[in-house]
Amino acid sequence: MIDLRVLRDNPDAVRTSQIARGEDASLVDDVRAADEQRRSALTAYEQLRAEQNAASKEIGRAQGDERQALLARTKELAAQVKDAKAAADAAEDELNRLAMSIPNVVIDGVPAGGEDDYAVREIVGTPRDFAAEGFEPRDHMAIAEGLDAIDTARGAKVSGARFYFLKGVGARLEMALLGLAMQKAIAAGFVPLITPTLVRPDVIKGAGFIDHHAEEVYYLPADDLYLTGTSEVALAGYHADEIIDLSKGPVRYAGQSTCYRREAGSYGKDTTGIIRVHQFNKIEMFVYCRPEEAQAEHERLLQMERDMLAAIEVPYRIIDTAAGDLGTSAARKFDCEAWVPTQGRYRELTSTSNCTTFQARRLGTRFRPEGTTGPTEVAATLNGTLATTRWIVALLETHQQADGSVTVPQALRPFLGLDVLEPLS
Repeated sequence: MIDLRVLRDNPDAVRTSQIARGEDASLVDDVRAADEQRRSALTAYEQLRAEQNAASKEIGRAQGDERQALLARTKELAAQVKDAKAAADAAEDELNRLAMSIPNVVIDGVPAGGEDDYAVREIVGTPRDFAAEGFEPRDHMAIAEGLDAIDTARGAKVSGARFYFLKGVGARLEMALLGLAMQKAIAAGFVPLITPTLVRPDVIKGAGFIDHHAEEVYYLPADDLYLTGTSEVALAGYHADEIIDLSKGPVRYAGQSTCYRREAGSYGKDTTGIIRVHQFNKIEMFVYCRPEEAQAEHERLLQMERDMLAAIEVPYRIIDTAAGDLGTSAARKFDCEAWVPTQGRYRELTSTSNCTTFQARRLGTRFRPEGTTGPTEVAATLNGTLATTRWIVALLETHQQADGSVTVPQALRPFLGLDVLEPLS
């Protein structure tokens, strides 16, 4: 949820953000009006409640007709207080409903526009020239077939389209990627967590994952639980309704989980292979920090992702995602996209988002400023992907050899126990 103080004091900043995202700017005025209505209703309730309390005290000292009049008045006030409380609660609910519909305010400098309006921040590495090497590169599924590493046919037989089995060296490769990522996270001071993949509605809503993209999320109505598309959701809820200790600096977690996405609206896109699938595994970094530390933490998470991409030796670029392509909670997001040779383009492997205080405000995660005993403040949250199943695509295609084998990047060899993935025949 956005900070209502920003709406009151600087509504133009929120309007500008809404326009940059392609969202309805008039919602800003709707929320401001609802805020005024809520404050007015609350004031009326508090005034009546004070009058009721004062009248109740007078009854004990009154006698005769005066006492009877006061009893009648307190009865009237009780009904009025009840109605005023109901009106104040309704106004509060309406304000929350409208305020929850406004996504996070984008940070200055984020490109305006939609999916294709990103800004390229940096290009790292040079794609291999397969023509100069004298062979046509195979796509990741053709390579995997030779290695007997991925089985989408049996995945579809068992679970339907966009499911798969990782098999043999395919399974080992994913475990090696996740193992390397977790090792790097732990070395950098992140606390490892294996997170739940089913969460309550208040958690997934608080994290900002069903406001605008509910069709992407699997829901279990019999249990009133949601399957998460990233461990970010569970990690955002980990300290819900808590006052956390940030006196020693940011609190950093690395969550490992299986992730589930319905891929609604992706009909006809990436129908083969494991780029766009319903289930995958991931290591997700998550940070709680003071709001003034968030920008530096964002760069730190991006550097972690850069180090991991360097470890698997793939060319990539970093983009500053346009406002209209940001999720509800993100105020800024950097994507790292690896070069996929057979597609002749960059495809997203990681992203890292600065969610400022948006998620923590919804979920009630606060901290107490160091050296004070005064009011708490809302924490900032950030997230970033450190490895996921999709990385196998770029790795296989980038490191393939003419004979169908795949050279294993040096950093992965201790985890995989192999220097080269050899085709079966």
